Amino acid sequence: MRIGSVNLASPFAIAPMAGMTDSAFRRLVKRHGGCGLVVTEMVSSEGLVRGIDRTLEYAEYTEEERPIAIQIFGGDPAKMADAAQIVENMGADIVDVNMGCPVPKIAKHNAGCSLMREPAQAASVIRAMTKAVKIPVTVKMRAGWNDADRNAPILAQMVEGAGAAAVAVHGRTAEQSYSGSADWDLVARVAEALTIPVFGSGDCVEPDQIVERMRSGIEGVLVGRGVLRNPWILAQAQDLTAGGPARHVTLEDRGRFLLDYIDLLLEERIRGVEADRAWAASHDRWVVNKLRALGAYFTKGLDNGSHVRALINASPSLADLQQIILQFFAGDSGRDAGCSGGPNPAELMVGSQQVREMTQ
Repeated sequence: MRIGSVNLASPFAIAPMAGMTDSAFRRLVKRHGGCGLVVTEMVSSEGLVRGIDRTLEYAEYTEEERPIAIQIFGGDPAKMADAAQIVENMGADIVDVNMGCPVPKIAKHNAGCSLMREPAQAASVIRAMTKAVKIPVTVKMRAGWNDADRNAPILAQMVEGAGAAAVAVHGRTAEQSYSGSADWDLVARVAEALTIPVFGSGDCVEPDQIVERMRSGIEGVLVGRGVLRNPWILAQAQDLTAGGPARHVTLEDRGRFLLDYIDLLLEERIRGVEADRAWAASHDRWVVNKLRALGAYFTKGLDNGSHVRALINASPSLADLQQIILQFFAGDSGRDAGCSGGPNPAELMVGSQQVREMTQ
């Protein structure tokens, strides 16, 4: 498929998730195949324009991730246009606008999903951005602000008229947040009414669900929490689309993913040492916290998953965390990720205690 002038090898994409879909995670998912587009964590237009270092970090990406969309949020047309130009100058392939975030601290600034409450203002933001840059401008929205105002079909047509090159619709309202079920009938109505590509999003946690949603008339699927739980889900969906079986993922595969993720995060420490030794000194704890956040999703559905999740959350050090991963996920490479396997909780507790003693 194409978004403006950008070719995507697959119609499946990683949805942006604040604090979760960092560059390291995106690269690993991309390496496993099936991912046609990655989108950065959302970035403040205000922070970009003011050149705030922390904001710029969220927009960082590597060449391996292309095609890459940098997602920005804000409600002022002129400032969003300036931010879009910065994104274009950073070399991004696409600039995406967040009109779907329901978090109050974003919405209260007339950004995120609150823009859906002012369709004319939302369209003016897109119009200003498309006039300011040559790269495609895309929009991610929700079904609406609440059940009384499910206006995604109308707003999607308005942003298409303002020059948007593609739209992604999460089938929940802001009021729902992540509760209840996504309304895929509404997503299908949006796709039917537009001439630009439409991505659907919501409740895709199994590869066959992604394939099934493609039959609703959309041109792509944006997957969020499903990728956190199973980083191979896009590759497996591509396998099914090609007419074959979904690739087999073992416990050992899952363990290797976590260890590779740690390695990529630690590479950032090497760069950080050169610039800020104080920052590097606390980097191990940052890596542990990143693994704790991912582990909340990654271990769901696994036998003894709740036990290993508790151990990850209680890990006092990076070495301890790595040992837990090695113990739980190591073993027979043919063992299925959803089947019994790995040491029992008592064995894990003993092993992690030994590591604590060695590192004290």
